Order: sequence, then structure tokens, then C-alpha cells
Amino acid sequence: MGKVAFAFPGQGAQYPGMGRDFHESFASARNVLDSYENEYPGLLDMIFSSSAETLMKTENTQKALYAVETAIDAVLKEEGIMADAALGFSLGELSALASSGVYSYLDGFRIVSIRSRLMGEAAGKTDAGMIAVLKLDDRTVEEIASGFADVYPVNYNAPGQVVVAAVEERIGEFEEAVRRMGGRTMRLSVSGGFHSPFMDSASEGFSEAIAHFTFGRPSIPTWSNLTGGIYGSDIPGTLIRQINSPVRWSRAVKDAIESGVDTFIEIGPGTTLSGLIRRIDKSVRAFSVSKTEDVANLKEALGC
Repeated sequence: MGKVAFAFPGQGAQYPGMGRDFHESFASARNVLDSYENEYPGLLDMIFSSSAETLMKTENTQKALYAVETAIDAVLKEEGIMADAALGFSLGELSALASSGVYSYLDGFRIVSIRSRLMGEAAGKTDAGMIAVLKLDDRTVEEIASGFADVYPVNYNAPGQVVVAAVEERIGEFEEAVRRMGGRTMRLSVSGGFHSPFMDSASEGFSEAIAHFTFGRPSIPTWSNLTGGIYGSDIPGTLIRQINSPVRWSRAVKDAIESGVDTFIEIGPGTTLSGLIRRIDKSVRAFSVSKTEDVANLKEALGC
């Protein structure tokens, strides 16, 4: 078998009640989640019992996803399932960096809390949303977007799938232009136009706010959304620019595969990343762990 990579999802994958079974069943997950609860009282009630609308607010979504993802990460490691590499989509990249030891789980939660607040504030300044464009290649989507003010390609997910961030008043016209070119669109369950110039103020604020945190070197190769390649030495600078720059997910996955990764384990709610990875390269294996029963199934599949 080749190398194993842990992959962590971003906003849009969240749902009320996610991670509750891990908190109830695994002491390692409970310890991680309870440490976050001590830092941010009410967090677990928000994750386990709030509404989908509450969880969709950026300042809630990011903390909730990071909490659940790192709790599952702790469980897998305790169960002897280890990664040779890590990558994450948008917010998931911060979970990947925690998994690879760049900072502690708790420091990562503190960083995510800052990031989520700043991005939520930036989202509130502009009435914008995100739309997945399907069935068109990257260049065509870029050409269509270039014909509109305040419409930006921001997530390069897989062949035939690019997400754009756009002001609400341009979305209808943009979607019609996509349809004329033979594509289709789908709105995403997010509360802002992320990874675009709409996030410039968040990127600037994040730069100042994380200056007092210590960032180590990843213990395993960890891929950056910003470049689509392995992290270099400037981890804080890369995370700052990630906020208002496109996510090069497809490029990162391809680069990981070229490095020898042939098994991806999606850690966190949903199966979105597993589906994207299979679209990028059908020859690799992709598993997802979002429920406690997935752990035993994964161990059996990997021969652990």
C-alpha cells in the first residue's frame, strides 16, 4: 500500500449533532471536545443541539467543524490509524495543520476562533454568496466570471467543478451565463463570499491577531490551499493569504497523489471531499469517517 493522507472538510459539511457519538463513545474525543468547551462555554450545546441555521453562521461553523474534525483525528490516532500526509479544504486546512503538529489542538481552536470571527465580520459587510459551477472546465468558468464585476472563481474543486463567490445582485445573471455555456449551478450553504477580495479585511485582521502564536514545522507533508503544494516555512503568512485567495484543492490532491498518496481518509462530517478526490483520480481509495461505526470499518479496510 502507498501513503495515507488525512483530509479535512470545510464549511458546508456541518450539520447539527455531528460528533456527538464520538463524544459519548471515545475518551480521546471527549477530552479534546471538553477542552474546547472549557475555552468556549456553550460550544458543545451549539454543535450537538442547535439548528442548521445557527451552525451556518461563519463564527459558529468554523469552530464547530474544527472541534469535531480534531476530535476524530485524536480517535483515529489512538486507534493506531496514522497518516503519512495531511490536507484540508479551507477551514479544514487548519485542522490538517493541527493533525500534523504545527500547533496544539487547543491553540488551533483559538486561531480558528479568531479566523471565524473576522471572516464572519467581513461576510457581514457584503451581501455575497457562493455558487458551484458544474460541467464546465476551469478556463470557461474564469472567462464567464471575468465578464461580471464582483464575481470571482474561488474553489477549484475537481474537473468540471469550480465554485465562485459573487455579490447577490450578480448571481442571477451569472447563473444564466453559465447555463448558456452548457453548465449548471448550485448554491452552497455558506454565509459569505469566502476566499475572494470580499475577505480582504479578514485577512488583514488575521495577520495582526495571530502574531503571538507559535507555529512549528509539520511532522508530515501538509498541503496548502494557497499554492496547491506542500507547506513551506512561512505557515502564518500562507494562512493569512489563504483567507482571501482561491482554494487550489484539485492541484493539492494531484500533487499528493504524485508524491505517493493512494489512500485518503476524510475526517469530519459528510463525504464531499471523498467524492471530489475520486473525481480527480479514480485510481485512489477514499474513505470517510464521520460516525463512530466508520472507525471499525476503516480499520478493517486498512487491515489495522
